Amino acid sequence: MAENHNRKKTSGKKKAKQKVKFNFGVLIMIFVLSYFGCFLLFMTAANLNDDFFKDEFTNNIKITEEEPITEQIQQETVQEDIEQPTEKVKVNNPVPQSQTQDKAYLESCMIVTDSTLIDIGDFAKFGDVIGNTNLNAKGCNSVKVESSYGIISVYDTIKIKKPDTVYIMLGSDMGESPLDEMTASYTSLIANLHSSLPTMKIYIMQYPPTIYDDGEFTNDKINEYNSKLLETANKAGIYCIDTNTALKGENGALDERFWSYEEQKLSSEGYNEIVKYILSHTVS
Repeated sequence: MAENHNRKKTSGKKKAKQKVKFNFGVLIMIFVLSYFGCFLLFMTAANLNDDFFKDEFTNNIKITEEEPITEQIQQETVQEDIEQPTEKVKVNNPVPQSQTQDKAYLESCMIVTDSTLIDIGDFAKFGDVIGNTNLNAKGCNSVKVESSYGIISVYDTIKIKKPDTVYIMLGSDMGESPLDEMTASYTSLIANLHSSLPTMKIYIMQYPPTIYDDGEFTNDKINEYNSKLLETANKAGIYCIDTNTALKGENGALDERFWSYEEQKLSSEGYNEIVKYILSHTVS
């Protein structure tokens, strides 16, 4: 009876559940198979699309276009100009007739010239007459002139002496040098002087007419040159006097009264007419 009781008691117990064992090998195998599967799909897509790598990587990059530095600088410069405008000198060119100055006015003035007016010192007492027969419009920045400070450039001479007023007539190379080169050199000299000595008055004297046309040295070319000089003066904010018209006859050429056929240069009357014109066309 006891044996039967024990059997019944034993058979009445529930059987314990079997535990599932975790297999790392299977997990690694799944990972390896997934990796190779993805790699296979990736390479297949790359082979089918030549731009695959470009599209794949650039799509994930945020591209920001920066404004060029040069453009930023230009905008800042414009802004500065707006905030701090510079006042330009207003000039009325050619200078109109004014009250005639006394000849003593010329003593504080310097005149720069080539062979055209090289003898003007004999007819008026300028403070200084700077120039020589080698000086001309094209070479006005390179040709040296003699002065009390040595043989130096026109620019250096004026910068050292610092006159109240300077008159400039250059153009003896008319017909030999291209007008553009003559004007460019002339403009450079004017700009440098005006920048270094801003309070000094600068008068450009228009080139006088010729008594007769000679090859490339013609009144038409002189008129064209004078137009360029007038434009230069207006842009630079300096003065320009029409010494061409002052010496012109009815036929548009140099009045015969102002020419010496014997010496082949301006006559005494011509020089005196220029001095008279200077004194009666000034700006206070």
